[in-house]
Amino acid sequence: MTEDERPARKSSIVILAVKPQRVSTVLNELRGQLQEERLVLSIVAGAKIETLASELGPPINSSSNANTPAQIGQGMTAWTATPQVGDVQLAQVRALLGALVKSVRRDERMIDMATALSATGPTYIFLVMEALVDAGVHMGFSRHVAQELVLQTMLGSVLFAKESHKHPAELRNMVTSPGGTSAEAIYQMEKGGLRTVL
Repeated sequence: MTEDERPARKSSIVILAVKPQRVSTVLNELRGQLQEERLVLSIVAGAKIETLASELGPPINSSSNANTPAQIGQGMTAWTATPQVGDVQLAQVRALLGALVKSVRRDERMIDMATALSATGPTYIFLVMEALVDAGVHMGFSRHVAQELVLQTMLGSVLFAKESHKHPAELRNMVTSPGGTSAEAIYQMEKGGLRTVL
């Protein structure tokens, strides 16, 4: 492939979407290939924007985290940009991310925090989901029925929380009767250190 045939040389936007352990190799391949006006959008977990900027040289940089709900147009991402990113490029980043997820621009120091919540967050949700489905099977439901019960319950709970604008503790209290099954279940989960682990 000749220098002029490299896709990165002709692209106005380059998106870095590789596993963190591969980013050094990719940066080495891109070094010197990008023109000054190129926008580089990174969704590489843990890759600092100053590292990307110093490795790539002139191109202006933006960094974001991603999550699996983006595959269906849901989810959330936080992103940041170097000072060199102009208004046109900022609008491009917003449009690109907005086509997949809801996004919010924050300082870079908050990107790792957002990664722990919104990018890694589905892992926690899927684990809770798996545990609830397994509990349903253990109680005697077929896996299909248990999964349907859990998925709809979680979906309904999320949508209700979003529309109600109430604090999660208030919502939980709405379904936690004194001495009831919810209260007992929460007690057992807290004994296991759920909040501490999360």
